[in-house]
Amino acid sequence: MATRDPSFIVDDATEVPVPAPGEVWTVGAVVLNRDGAAFAQKRRPDRRLFPDTWDIVGGHVEAGETVLEALAREIEEETGWRLSRVRRFLGTTTWTGDDGGGLRHEADYLVEVDGDLDDPALEWSKHSAYGWFGREDLDRLKENRGPGEFLIHDLVARALAERPHP
Repeated sequence: MATRDPSFIVDDATEVPVPAPGEVWTVGAVVLNRDGAAFAQKRRPDRRLFPDTWDIVGGHVEAGETVLEALAREIEEETGWRLSRVRRFLGTTTWTGDDGGGLRHEADYLVEVDGDLDDPALEWSKHSAYGWFGREDLDRLKENRGPGEFLIHDLVARALAERPHP
């Protein structure tokens, strides 16, 4: 049985990391449509961190937020959709960007959202395109990434392979 948050459902046994004081955390959401394709948005070429690359919805956990509160906020800010269900924890990755922001921990989730999946309200100042990626499209998620920099590709591939049934 799933537990209920005031605004979204979190499936039982879904891991939710609790950031330690002083740690920098980010969150990521893999959103699948009815056809089983995953949503990704392309970061603008002028972005300091990961320019002109495909990314899942997500961002930094702000002071005073839980990981799941940040996940819900980022989904709404970046797409206009509302988080309705956290289906599965996809894992934690630790990485350092080239922006001087230091070490980050990222918690990624497979989620369901409410809203018009055909018309996301993208933050066009941060993103230049969006698309839906099925198994046959996964290699596109490697565009403008170097060898070994396939976090987004690998997350989406895992989410597609482990796609839950309603």
